[in-house]
Amino acid sequence: MDPSLLEFFPSPSDSPFVIEHIAEEFTSVCPKTGHPDFGTVTIIYQPSRGGVCVELKSLKMYYQAFRNKGIYYEAVTNTIRDDLAGAMKPAWLLVRTDWKGRGGIRSIIRATHGDVPTHYR
Repeated sequence: MDPSLLEFFPSPSDSPFVIEHIAEEFTSVCPKTGHPDFGTVTIIYQPSRGGVCVELKSLKMYYQAFRNKGIYYEAVTNTIRDDLAGAMKPAWLLVRTDWKGRGGIRSIIRATHGDVPTHYR
């Protein structure tokens, strides 16, 4: 993954607000089997006062960098959280990945940064 693909713009408000982005066509590769993994990535965050927001085209390009990468679900989720939290320094951030079923098992992984309000978990 290449966090340098991510671009940001200044938050349009110093008042607290919440942003939610949902990417329904995320793909990566299982490092054990080499089979493709398909999932939905949801990021929910509150920019910090005077902070930044992620620009969507750059977020799409960042997600596409995972496409041929052999990486476990948990690592995908934590990598996205670490890259976004490190660059944006949000008040809080939740990354949720919902993976399509394989072998009768679906997985949902959550990774957080900061004090995420209970109703967003």
